[in-house]
Amino acid sequence: MNWYQNLYTGKTVEKKKQRLIHEIEQEKYRGNIFLITLASNPKNQLEILSVHQLRFSYIRRTCPMIVGIASGRREALRLLESIVQEVYETTGDVKLREFFV
Repeated sequence: MNWYQNLYTGKTVEKKKQRLIHEIEQEKYRGNIFLITLASNPKNQLEILSVHQLRFSYIRRTCPMIVGIASGRREALRLLESIVQEVYETTGDVKLREFFV
């Protein structure tokens, strides 16, 4: 798995980040965890995946860089919003793919 060095985290997973990464690396997919990744389609920028989707070998093999982790879809959407806001404030643009690569 390819993790972004400065991984963005939702508020409820901040303290559990390292344990969750370890579990995902060990292919233990528990809970209501969502990952924010670079989109597999180059025309899109980011996408949200449930950690349970990694059970499919195709998705696990082709999973692009993971830039964020959150507990629950709602928190993942909030985290995605804050990522976009931070990238915009930093670069003056919303070219997310270029920011993370």
